[in-house]
Amino acid sequence: MRIVIAEDDALLREGLVLLLRSEGFDVVEAVDHPGDLVSSVVAAAPDLAVVDVRLPPTFTDEGLRAALEARRRVPELAILALSSFVEDGYAGDLLAAGGAGAGYLLKERVGRPDEFLDALRRVAAGGTVLDRDVVAVQLAKRRPGDPVAALTDRECEVVALLAEGHSVPTIGRLLGIGTAAARQHAGDVSAKLRVPGQAGAMLSYLRA
Repeated sequence: MRIVIAEDDALLREGLVLLLRSEGFDVVEAVDHPGDLVSSVVAAAPDLAVVDVRLPPTFTDEGLRAALEARRRVPELAILALSSFVEDGYAGDLLAAGGAGAGYLLKERVGRPDEFLDALRRVAAGGTVLDRDVVAVQLAKRRPGDPVAALTDRECEVVALLAEGHSVPTIGRLLGIGTAAARQHAGDVSAKLRVPGQAGAMLSYLRA
């Protein structure tokens, strides 16, 4: 897998390069500016871009905007966005753009290599991965009358894991309930919320 990294923190950028190369990934470029990200993607046509949401010059959303522009030019590009903050609006923008795999993680997940690499591989394979803290913020916004408020505690756990991008068998394993039970819960959740049991659909529903 060929990867481009865009991160302005030199220590984190080099750490990502070392981690990914040690796992056998081909890091073709590591840059610190949004314009360089776009040009690198166009030149190298990588499979995946790992991008800091906030890049120079204003450190708002330049990284995300550059990643989406890069995907516009190279539609098959998967994007894993990293942020130091829980910003569900950015996650929503990334998902709303459609296209190849997409993920949004807090930077602290990089410090848990197994978790980070699992997310990276799922995004590269075309999946959607959302940080659990982003999902938690949305679940905390439940209001009376909202169908989410009627979900059981177990169903809320299933919603969170679906929104994080986990498959039904993985959810069954993580919750210790088995695949059949997890599939039943996922079906119940989809019926109650009237949305497909997919990460993007779940986050879109929660944000709405």
